[in-house]
Amino acid sequence: MRISNYWRVVLAFGVLTSLTTVLGGQAPKPSGGGNAQLIEDLVVANRILASENILDGLGHVSVRSLTNPNHFFQSRDLAPGLVTAADILEYDLDGNPVNPKGPASVRERFIHGSIYKARPDVKSVVHSHMPSVLPYADVTMPLRPMYHMAVFLVPGVPVFEIRNVQGHIGMLVDDNTSGDALAKTLGDKTVALLRGHGAAIVGSSVPDAVSNAIFLDVNARVQSQAVALGGNIHYLTQADLAPPTPNQAPSSVPGSPGYYPRSWGIWKQKAMGK
Repeated sequence: MRISNYWRVVLAFGVLTSLTTVLGGQAPKPSGGGNAQLIEDLVVANRILASENILDGLGHVSVRSLTNPNHFFQSRDLAPGLVTAADILEYDLDGNPVNPKGPASVRERFIHGSIYKARPDVKSVVHSHMPSVLPYADVTMPLRPMYHMAVFLVPGVPVFEIRNVQGHIGMLVDDNTSGDALAKTLGDKTVALLRGHGAAIVGSSVPDAVSNAIFLDVNARVQSQAVALGGNIHYLTQADLAPPTPNQAPSSVPGSPGYYPRSWGIWKQKAMGK
């Protein structure tokens, strides 16, 4: 049976339309399938941190690449609660986008790149302006651990003073010089406060950094309440730390791909609506 030119055009249009429908909205994913789970977790992390009021329209979270430790992934300049996989961009540790023609980048991506450069153990970074923590960035009273989920604060919480970065103007960590200075202030700690700005929180994985950020918020609120009550405050110390018990071993090593803390599932369900 012969097909007229008219029907050839119709069939071709139909195939093109179907293909467009299937591929519509699917931007190329950075760095291949080796990072697919990381990118999915990064999207979920943005949504969780927005849902838990750790990030609002500002703030950001990133993850170090599995296939290239000298690169990291972070959303384009977008409110965290709106982030999808199509919004994730790839950077080198100097904050240069792998695709220079891509969408606009977050100005403070240098927070992330500088910390990854200084700390090979860090796999994820959160930068937040959470209101509970802001007072501790601006007063002499240190932020200290109040309960067992915030034991990562036991080694201390340094405060970064951007005024000490020679030649820097403004409060944003928007270049490598200020980023490197922040990473130096953070040192080997889990949290650094930024005077008049917020906090940088690190983790051994995306879920770990998310957990640290959420429990940092809880801890700061509890400390403020305790201070308001008055009296002696019994902060956690090194003596309160204990190794995990053998019967609590996870299916994957904490910090490795595939390991998720217990709360991740419910945070994800709440944030993603499923």
